[in-house]
Amino acid sequence: MGLIDQKLLPTAADVESAVARLKGVAVRTPLINAPVLDERLGARVFLKAEILQRTGSFKFRGAYNRVSQIPADKRGAGVVAYSSGNHAQGVAAAAKLLDMRATIVMPNDAPKAKIERTRGHGAEVVLYDRAGGEDRALIAERLVKERGATLVPPYDDPMIIAGQGTIGVEIVEDLDKLGLKPEIVVVGASGGGLAAGVSLGIKSRAASARLFTAEPEGFDDTLRSFVLGERVANEKVTGSICDALMSNTPGEWTFPINKELIGQGIAASDEEVAAAVRYAFMELKLVVEPGGAIGLASLLAGKLDNVVDIRGKTVVAILSGGNVDVEMFAKLIAG
Repeated sequence: MGLIDQKLLPTAADVESAVARLKGVAVRTPLINAPVLDERLGARVFLKAEILQRTGSFKFRGAYNRVSQIPADKRGAGVVAYSSGNHAQGVAAAAKLLDMRATIVMPNDAPKAKIERTRGHGAEVVLYDRAGGEDRALIAERLVKERGATLVPPYDDPMIIAGQGTIGVEIVEDLDKLGLKPEIVVVGASGGGLAAGVSLGIKSRAASARLFTAEPEGFDDTLRSFVLGERVANEKVTGSICDALMSNTPGEWTFPINKELIGQGIAASDEEVAAAVRYAFMELKLVVEPGGAIGLASLLAGKLDNVVDIRGKTVVAILSGGNVDVEMFAKLIAG
């Protein structure tokens, strides 16, 4: 756990505070249930459609929860963030709502649509070469020092985690209205902020729910960290169609939470993810980016079959984002 004091980790109470802070600002996204998916999997399956969130992904929740708590006397210097695209847009949109300057460090191989949309929210974009070994965190740190700005990290921050946790609260509340409780929840993981937040939000209200992280094959650092009991890194930094899920290692803040509340993971191949993107469009009429489809891909590919029997159970997967380039999307749905 490094230098992180466990007493400082976010709690369910922090998630509840985020619920109040985001009310009327973030979109309360729907839980989608499709009979065709229920029939295929033999379960009652719900998809949390964060593709309909502001900026097209869940990242706006954590970004706004963090940026809105920056003290008034520090807002003039703005914020700095680093991201492959979805956190970038979330921070840019949050800063714009709060009338603050945003500077985002993004890889030069990020989807063009994500770069353009980040700029469209008024942010300055600083590109770097991750394949060439440039360090986004060091670049961001330099900008923070030069400008006196506040750093808004993509996942390793208690307020970011708490903001993402509002998704878990909504899942439990909306299922409760149907007389159901979440029994199995599959959530995509990169740095682990979404998984940590969702697990806090769900476990505080539905303690018996079993959660699983889902990652791309070759970028399954969270899964391998669970197995070894400590944070490990991926060998590669690029090479998956899931551009949103290529963080090098689980976060210092996120991993202790995920290890305690989740502890189990699965991984899907790029081919399985592509099939899920295609299935979501053809059968469910939903546009989902590859990284956002990782949970659905894992279910469709039967990745849980050797771990838990999902038949007859209430299962939830989070569609975490829908920001995909037109060219990539056309290629994926064409098969």
